[in-house]
Amino acid sequence: MIYLLLSILSSSIIFVVFKLYTKFGINTLQAIIVNYYIACTVGFFGYIENFDISRVPAESWFPGTLFLGVMFISVFYLAALTTQKSGLSVVSVATKMSVAIPVFFGMFLYNENTGILKIIGIFLALASVYLTSIKKKEGISIKKKNLIFPLLVFLGSGIIDATIKFLETSYVSESDVGLFSSTIFAIAGTIGTGILLYQVLTGGLKITMRNILGGIALGIPNYFSIYFLVMALRSPEFDSSSIFTMNNVGIVSVSTLLGIAFFEERLIRKNWIGISLAIISIILVAQS
Repeated sequence: MIYLLLSILSSSIIFVVFKLYTKFGINTLQAIIVNYYIACTVGFFGYIENFDISRVPAESWFPGTLFLGVMFISVFYLAALTTQKSGLSVVSVATKMSVAIPVFFGMFLYNENTGILKIIGIFLALASVYLTSIKKKEGISIKKKNLIFPLLVFLGSGIIDATIKFLETSYVSESDVGLFSSTIFAIAGTIGTGILLYQVLTGGLKITMRNILGGIALGIPNYFSIYFLVMALRSPEFDSSSIFTMNNVGIVSVSTLLGIAFFEERLIRKNWIGISLAIISIILVAQS
């Protein structure tokens, strides 16, 4: 349970960092790429002992990290497009509702518990994510021509979580969790560097110290959000569908409360209903 709580805390800190990006005028792309290298470094020097980097490509989980690295960058790009075309609330809903994919992946592929309380809890969790994420009384609206972007964010985010679960279960030993997590970030950072260099060479972007510092601030909690999630998935206390549900609902709820405490955000009635449903869903899933 402690790993789950730490994963929720780490991911919620990421929310605070992203909010500060807007305040300090930090370029998100630059910061994201720097963040991947910082996250990778934290893992290599803090959670890996006596490792030989030359053996990484021979690991059975390495092809999976290549796939995840590509997905990390792709989903980030799609999220940016969705934000531009449909707004931040749409991205938030698409990302968090994607928990349905790894939840049902675990329930059907690994025959995890599907009791009535758990199923009710999962549907309440999905409802809470939607209600907590929207910021307008009328809800969210998406033009038909832009619907493909949040749909791809939904699928991409869910596939990332489901892939992490699959690799963690089938290929990653407990002693390799740190190396596995760091490798994902290293690959994402390498791909992102190629994009960044292209923009620099074409004169579309200038690297600044402010953006580098923003990446450092993001990279540390980002590493731990993945590391602690993988460790939580290894816990015998809960199955993966319960972990993913409680993790996502916990992140949405804590992030919302942090927004109130530090950024003076105002919540509409739907947000408060969402938080209430989140608490109920966690209780139901934890007890099932």
